[in-house]
Amino acid sequence: MSVPSLFHFASLLREVRAPGWRPWILGKKHFSLPRAPLLQAAGKKNSLNLLELTEAELEEQFVRGDGPGGQATNKTNNCVVLKHVPSGIVVKCHQTRSAEKNRKIAREILQEKVDLFYKGEESDVFKEKKALERKKQEKKRRAREHLERKKLFKEMQQLDKK
Repeated sequence: MSVPSLFHFASLLREVRAPGWRPWILGKKHFSLPRAPLLQAAGKKNSLNLLELTEAELEEQFVRGDGPGGQATNKTNNCVVLKHVPSGIVVKCHQTRSAEKNRKIAREILQEKVDLFYKGEESDVFKEKKALERKKQEKKRRAREHLERKKLFKEMQQLDKK
């Protein structure tokens, strides 16, 4: 980075108020970059070429969640059930305690599922999952080969000792 670009980068930084105990313990100031749309979009799944969903196509319900959490989950309606009417795909999301966050997560999941439903094997989601699956299989294969080489090496060492 050249000197002028460093000054520009430094001007983007802003001081962030950390929790009260943190600066006292660490004795440091905290900085972060401002929330610009370009910075937020970098590295997110939304960069995939997914089909757009309209609110008219969706049916949304808030229901009581289930699972661990006791009274906090049993008495609040923060579990989101989202249905895409044209395809009939239903998504249920209860990953957080916040209904708004669950709505956002449910829409992302539904968008991926609808994209997969309509595009099939041409979907970016399908291609990404297949690539991850191939990568995992390759890693397993390499680990198996490495283990076989280790066994052969140990056998050779034992034969050399005799």
